[in-house]
Amino acid sequence: MTIQRITIAGLGLIGGSLALALRKAGFDGELVGCDRAEVIATATERGVIDSGNIDPVTAAQGSNVVVLATPVGAIIDLIERLGPVVPASTLLTDVGSTKHEIAERAQQVFGSAAGARFLPSHPMAGAEHCGLEHANADLFRGAPWVFTLINGQPEQASHAAEWISLVEKLGAIPVFFDAVRHDRLIAWSSHLPQMVSTALASALEAEFGDDPAIRQICGRGLNDMTRLAASGYPMWRDIVATNSNNLRDALLKYEQQLSHLRENLRGPALREEFDAANRFRKNLKS
Repeated sequence: MTIQRITIAGLGLIGGSLALALRKAGFDGELVGCDRAEVIATATERGVIDSGNIDPVTAAQGSNVVVLATPVGAIIDLIERLGPVVPASTLLTDVGSTKHEIAERAQQVFGSAAGARFLPSHPMAGAEHCGLEHANADLFRGAPWVFTLINGQPEQASHAAEWISLVEKLGAIPVFFDAVRHDRLIAWSSHLPQMVSTALASALEAEFGDDPAIRQICGRGLNDMTRLAASGYPMWRDIVATNSNNLRDALLKYEQQLSHLRENLRGPALREEFDAANRFRKNLKS
């Protein structure tokens, strides 16, 4: 294995889980973290990383792979900051939830060499809670890990094929899409569910506030539907901003679907909606 040193910029849920998963999968090289001083101290004390630095340029020095595991806006900033200073032999990759704007920025920074320098990716794993304290070594097990290649196959990038192999050892399932298709699919499959959960919880808050009755009568359905509403705004602000067109389209069509349901609460069309929903759910789990 030629990957002997990995830097993870951002030691939150995803970055911290990645470090733990790498260790569990048998990676015996050096793991370097980059985050706030107190996060680095905690991660080092817990054995999540070997060392860390608050400066991303310093943290990236000497690493074979640098993983950008910050919110999307910070990923874009880090590409601009690290791109000119890390050597061509270092693979930059990310775990951001949107890909098109990230890939565009990498192409602006690296030019024609973008395909050999940067590997955009998105592990389809997460939770409604964020932070290193929620990191889990098994977070990626059985989860798709999407790669949106730039200008060719991963073999063009130093360490890329080896990194994808490491991802498989974490228990993740590598899949490949172009960035534009990824962002449209993810708007519907991830970002829309988040907005629906947020809107539902917000509507309940506006309607019932501190009324204890809603909590007393709450069943599993409401708990399941509002689980994502516990997600933090700072991460989602960047996700929404970098996929707003796709998400706006998904929200509009969802609003139309809700209107159709409202207008057919006592009509035969309601059964058709349930039948269609049942088919989708069955196919999703097959």
